[in-house]
Amino acid sequence: MNQPHYILLPVNSLFIAFSFIAAFFLNFLPWGGMVGVPDFVALVLVFWSIHQPLKVGIGVAFAMGLVMDVHDAIYLGENALAYTLLSYFAITIHRRVLWFHPVTQCLHVFPLFLFVQGLQTGVRLLIAPEAHFPGWLYFSQSLVTTLLWPVATLILLAPQRRAIDKDHNRPI
Repeated sequence: MNQPHYILLPVNSLFIAFSFIAAFFLNFLPWGGMVGVPDFVALVLVFWSIHQPLKVGIGVAFAMGLVMDVHDAIYLGENALAYTLLSYFAITIHRRVLWFHPVTQCLHVFPLFLFVQGLQTGVRLLIAPEAHFPGWLYFSQSLVTTLLWPVATLILLAPQRRAIDKDHNRPI
């Protein structure tokens, strides 16, 4: 509790758009069939849904879900449904989550990431009965995405922490 609390500057909408584009391109990387690769779009979506629920909401989540559906070449609407519910639940808990330190916030966002990954797996198994359950190690993606939460908080809040005019006599 001895850490100073900073008053954040307003977020720039272009920075939010840039962070979604960067997350989308990080999902483009050729990870192959590696286990535990985080979903960067879901991470950025939850972050902005918690920190800026009026700017990033369910509509943005649905649009990003459709873009990810086209990218993944899977059933149209699978990611859109998952990201829409992810954004809804993130907005629902956003006031509670902001009271905690970013490391403690991981305990709140982990069930969100796990729910979304379970929903995506359930939709795939429901639509294609010949598909098999990917195994429990498949859900390590949620854990890795959650472990990246403090890093994402540090990076995505950095532009808001800088002062507009440097005044060494002002404590905030």
